[in-house]
Amino acid sequence: MKHLRSIEELGKEDLLRLLESTAQMAEISRRPIPKVPALRGKTVVSLFFEDSTRTRLSFETAAKRLSAETMTFSVSTSSVNKGESLRDTVETITDMGVHAFVVRHKSAGVPWQIAQWTHASIINAGDGAHQHPTQALVDCYTVREATGRNTFEGLNVTIVGDIKHSRVARSNIAAFTMLGAQVTLVAPPTLLPTHIAQWPVRVSHSLDEVIASTDVLYMLRLQSERMDQGLIPNLGEYGNRFGLTDVRAQRLQSSAVVMHPGPMNRGVEMHVDPADLPNSLIHKQVANGVSVRMAVLFDVLARGAEVSSLKEEGVA
Repeated sequence: MKHLRSIEELGKEDLLRLLESTAQMAEISRRPIPKVPALRGKTVVSLFFEDSTRTRLSFETAAKRLSAETMTFSVSTSSVNKGESLRDTVETITDMGVHAFVVRHKSAGVPWQIAQWTHASIINAGDGAHQHPTQALVDCYTVREATGRNTFEGLNVTIVGDIKHSRVARSNIAAFTMLGAQVTLVAPPTLLPTHIAQWPVRVSHSLDEVIASTDVLYMLRLQSERMDQGLIPNLGEYGNRFGLTDVRAQRLQSSAVVMHPGPMNRGVEMHVDPADLPNSLIHKQVANGVSVRMAVLFDVLARGAEVSSLKEEGVA
């Protein structure tokens, strides 16, 4: 695999392979010294034009656990503020000898554009409202780990919230349906994409109608930074209709799990504390993010190598 830019481009076979590789990377992360020399001599740059906590830090942690060198690009202190173009930025960093770009940008399609300007591998860490493939891998792995399912036939996944602006929703829909799940989207009409009828999903405007039959409840925040007009009456009304309240949490099946990609807006989509939910996987999503991104980096930068052959640093 040269690049990871979307779930559709990845395909089912490679998706399943990366999930298997993630399990082996998770074993490395549980070791007393969670570091292997797999990517020694490789350099990974975080090229983030949007804010990030979980994705950026987990990629940097993943690279270091594989012994890669890391570079962090900061827009606020870069020559972008002097008018340098995206292309010149990418070509300049490429000249420094990097092997992979982990890219986040506000515009859809940027990871594909950048791939034309560099020989390095491109990993999409989020492009506008388009794709976030590693988050989908994190979520599939977390559900698989929690349920013991290798595929998701018969699994009802309900994604609630701002679907219109969510790259996480788009990547998760592709990944979960690729593995056989039935996906239902719950949102007000103003927060659904225009061409939703063409997507392989069911649509509901009432969380109360579907919550009792849900196996995976996936909550999304309102992405106000991508909204150029008022799409909901007010936060209070939205939270009452589409938020996870104590009453709704009690209506979930005992086997159902609750997920959220973060950051959470407490009191809006999340009225309950995840720590109070015995079936919350939110903290597991964060922890698994490192292992998933280790698997992705290893796959794109150590092509042909076997994950099972990895030994601790300094062990022959």
